[in-house]
Amino acid sequence: MTQLPFITADQIRASVTFQQAVEALEAELRSGLDLDAQPPRQSAPISNGEWLLMPSQIGDAVGIKVLTVAWHNPARGLARIQGLYLLFDSDTLTPIAVLDGTSLTEVRTPAVSVAATRAFLGESPEVLVFGAGPQALGHVRAFSEVVGIGKVTHVALNGGPENIPVLLPDDPAVPGLVASADLILCNTTAREPLFDSSPVKDSAVVVAMGSHEPAARELDSALLARSTVIAEHIGTALREAGDIIIPVNEGALDPAQLVEWSAVARGEVTVPRDRPIVFKSTGLAWEDLVTANLAFKAAI
Repeated sequence: MTQLPFITADQIRASVTFQQAVEALEAELRSGLDLDAQPPRQSAPISNGEWLLMPSQIGDAVGIKVLTVAWHNPARGLARIQGLYLLFDSDTLTPIAVLDGTSLTEVRTPAVSVAATRAFLGESPEVLVFGAGPQALGHVRAFSEVVGIGKVTHVALNGGPENIPVLLPDDPAVPGLVASADLILCNTTAREPLFDSSPVKDSAVVVAMGSHEPAARELDSALLARSTVIAEHIGTALREAGDIIIPVNEGALDPAQLVEWSAVARGEVTVPRDRPIVFKSTGLAWEDLVTANLAFKAAI
């Protein structure tokens, strides 16, 4: 095997815009992608964290993302999630490229959130962001690039970059910000609800992407109970997404009322706007493959 090309973090950021990723993800769903036929994500515990393996095949594209989740890395000043993406020739199944997995995720995840919710946002929405790490900042950039946003406020336990003002969760201004926000982005590692949802207005859109564990969540059950809840893939959400599993187990959310993102993208369902919309993301392997393909074709 000849030496594989390695597509770096800088190359990925330079070669794939959020707009391009959003449009590619939407196009793949509209083309009739069968999410039930996609292999499930695999996870396994290892010392100090866990493995995540995310394989996918779409048409003539084949790939797998291999990630580690190191729980204690943020305290060391290191990334919590790290990894690589391996892209293969679909005919011979020969490896054709390796991509930086962390930066790929930093493009893919915000692009998914934008693609799933942009149709429900008005002009220059006021944004409240829980978190100030790479995903939080990436979501702000993505929504700014693709949608256009107004005032942005960050709330986080551990602060953020020096140029970004951050409120602490117990700041007395937070409930008012929850009440006025048009878009609430939850980009944290929290295991318990980040805020009291009672002030959330009926026209608000809420994105929760921080948790992929059944026992961890960022949103309270009361919000899920009064919202239209859109999941990337309902089967995956009912296995992995604590934001959905916990309210279901508490009797606050009927799983039959969940809406799948693909049905929204294809125009198969009409989402009412008389109640909040919650989009729950856990990250799916096909989304990485679409984004990796974009980066590979642009960089090579």
